[in-house]
Amino acid sequence: YIMSATGYGSIPAEEESKEESSEAVAQRQIERILYNEHPELTTEGSTSSTVEEIIEYDRTAVIKGGCIVALFLLLAFLGGRHSVSGKHDAHVDGSMHNAAVPNRLCEVYGENNIKVIQTSFGEPSKQWSEVGCIHHNHDAPKMGGMGGRNNHDDDGGYARPSAIIQTDFSKVAYPTREPILGFGGAFTEAAALNLNSLNEKGQRVAMELLFGKDGLGYSLGRTHINSCDFCVKSYSFDDTEDDFDLSDFDNEVTHDLETGMVDMMLLATKIARESYPAESNEYGMRIVASPWSPPSWMKAPTKADEKRGYDLHAENMTGSALPVCIRDGVSEESKYARSWAKFFSKFISAYANHGIDFYGVTIQNEPEFPAPWDACAYDPFSEGEFIANHLGPVLSESHPDTKILIFDHNKDHIVQWAKMLLDKNHPASKYIDGTAYHWYAGGMDRLLDGAQGIPNMHRMVSELDVMDVDQSHIVIGSEACHCPSTGYAGGMLDIAWARASRNAHTILADMMAGSNGFIEWNLILDSVGGPNHLGNMCDSPLLAVPHRAIDADGIPTQMDFEKAGHPFGKVHGDGKTREELHAEGVPSKYLDLGIVVQPMYYYVGHITKFVRPGSRAVHALVDGSIHGPTSRTFRSKDQDVPGGGINDLARTGIEATLWPCEGSTRQEWLLNDRGQLQVFGHDWLGKPTTSCLGKRPDKDMGGLMLTTCNATIGTSGLFEVAQIPENHRVHFVLKKSKADSKKTCLVAQPLMNNGGAYGPRGGAQINIGSCDHSESEWVFDPSTGEIYSTVFEEFGGEVCLTTGWPFLQVGAFDTSATGNTANAAVILNEAGETANYVFKNNDKTILVGSIPPHSIQTVSFE
Repeated sequence: YIMSATGYGSIPAEEESKEESSEAVAQRQIERILYNEHPELTTEGSTSSTVEEIIEYDRTAVIKGGCIVALFLLLAFLGGRHSVSGKHDAHVDGSMHNAAVPNRLCEVYGENNIKVIQTSFGEPSKQWSEVGCIHHNHDAPKMGGMGGRNNHDDDGGYARPSAIIQTDFSKVAYPTREPILGFGGAFTEAAALNLNSLNEKGQRVAMELLFGKDGLGYSLGRTHINSCDFCVKSYSFDDTEDDFDLSDFDNEVTHDLETGMVDMMLLATKIARESYPAESNEYGMRIVASPWSPPSWMKAPTKADEKRGYDLHAENMTGSALPVCIRDGVSEESKYARSWAKFFSKFISAYANHGIDFYGVTIQNEPEFPAPWDACAYDPFSEGEFIANHLGPVLSESHPDTKILIFDHNKDHIVQWAKMLLDKNHPASKYIDGTAYHWYAGGMDRLLDGAQGIPNMHRMVSELDVMDVDQSHIVIGSEACHCPSTGYAGGMLDIAWARASRNAHTILADMMAGSNGFIEWNLILDSVGGPNHLGNMCDSPLLAVPHRAIDADGIPTQMDFEKAGHPFGKVHGDGKTREELHAEGVPSKYLDLGIVVQPMYYYVGHITKFVRPGSRAVHALVDGSIHGPTSRTFRSKDQDVPGGGINDLARTGIEATLWPCEGSTRQEWLLNDRGQLQVFGHDWLGKPTTSCLGKRPDKDMGGLMLTTCNATIGTSGLFEVAQIPENHRVHFVLKKSKADSKKTCLVAQPLMNNGGAYGPRGGAQINIGSCDHSESEWVFDPSTGEIYSTVFEEFGGEVCLTTGWPFLQVGAFDTSATGNTANAAVILNEAGETANYVFKNNDKTILVGSIPPHSIQTVSFE
């Protein structure tokens, strides 16, 4: 940590502010980390050894009678006392208070059969382990003299204050829309080849890990029509030029049979049905098919093609002409567009003959991107024309039960496409059943993937209501992955863990915003993230490393289908022993079969295992400590140093939002001498980052974002702080604005969709607007760097200006319709510090506990 903190000395010259030297920033970060990691060093009268170390115990053993006795003895030795007699609640008395006990024990109240399942960076080899909780068969006691407030709401003798996790399982966020359909991954050629590189037992275990009841329990899938980049090379099922009737179409889809893709889908369907028989009738295994490119003879030539003498059609399936790739356009008269629509129908029929009925199709993978790999571009107009004139009529006649999903690209433009294509006056709208989207940021900064677009998700769901779109319309995440390379190849556990955390964050945020499902990209890849015939190597939850199997004999470190070699250097995971990898969270029992199970697998499983098809998001939000603003979840009472560890979201491209205050570095702002609102942090690779709040809303995201602090570039806002005499609050007035009556100020911008399951306080945006309204009024504490608003006070407490989202998050779900459990909630802690919490349902305390640094918990209600 100290080494990371001192890394602030390498802030680029154009980014470094004059008002605070890099050394000063480093010193401030060191002090922050030291205090939050070791509060006893700065607490008067504390002992020389950390109480956290003394009381650490195996939580899974607490429920056993003998260990409860041992815990009593240990607490008695420390001078504390603990009661489970039912007469009063457990607490720590004054002698413990001086020792500043950091973490809360897990305690369950009332007749609630609650289990807490945890995966933690601190114990990476103990995935999905049950946290030992003390169960009280009575309600949490009231505390006299405090208005009947629950005793456990109070910070008591804990050095770290407690967040209040508010849920209401009776308040379903989207009761009339389709429920969550599930989660899954993609059956690519790369996935099938890697699965088949394992021995028979390894193949079965890998599929059980993905689709079985003891694994992730995936119920969604995606595959490609013709080739995609995660293939050994481009291929099509009809390469005969101008075969408009598709007489030469390969009705056996031989390539997909020979590579194992068809068998992989059939086995997944079989395992899913056997594991969840109650789901199979209504939901079952749902697979969506997406094209990357038509055959080259159907495509218009690119400019590069024309230079090479291909002036009639494209030379190959990679790349795309603009604005649409189809050779003669998409009008009613287009022979190539009509043939391409028939191609969809033939493909669906061919797979049906093999026993696979596709749930739906998307029109085109990433239509806005003329990618260097297999691609075909559309704009909203041309995609609408293709649906209305060709694909809609063809599929409504030949495959009426196959759903048509539009867009299939990033969240930045999802609303624009929906407004055009879902308009009831558009001739394509009657054929459209849903909208697919991807999680990518779209630029070259891959650390922004999964970090943008949640406000647009709220806009999208709200727009469906405004446009009176049928309630059966689904919105589904159809692709997500981390690139480049894999966590195993990189060999850095903290980066693999950060990727896992980003997956969990995005899934929870999407579901709470109204998404109906989430599909990862490749189900399984090799150690370097391939094969990919364009070298676009990426990560996946499982990796096939058959050379690591215990019975491997003469198996090379890379299979023949992998042509990329080692584009990012050596595979560090191969240099570690099975024992070392096991200690880092790669279970040896699977490694012995040639399977690397990565941290993202377990993080995703905290959601997929419990939020089954048919579940619905309910109201939930991590609220601040009851003693705010003097005490926050990550900032102890009377301290002005924000906690939580390094802010990894202090980077250009992150959206500025409003969330309940947690006292963390993600909510720490410096008003520098130039008038910029500046944030500091490190990225996943340890590189120092600093960014400033922009001065104009992003045209696609609709709110202010972080941008460079370079004054020459001039994209950051320059603000003056103006006092409001009547209420002691301030305006952040944008400099160079007009006369007083026309001043423009920093304002809170409510979310569409009323904030979805999070509510209005869960991620509202920031914008520039009039200074004449309460949305422009702020409280600014320079000592803590906290900027907060009370504009949503009727819905709860204050909300703080946040980089992206807070460290501590929650998602909650009514799963009663699934026949699995009554309810489930997922708590995610991205901070480098433990977070204490009080968990409430409908304002009644049912659970108190803590979540370690870089951890995820699932609270399961049996």
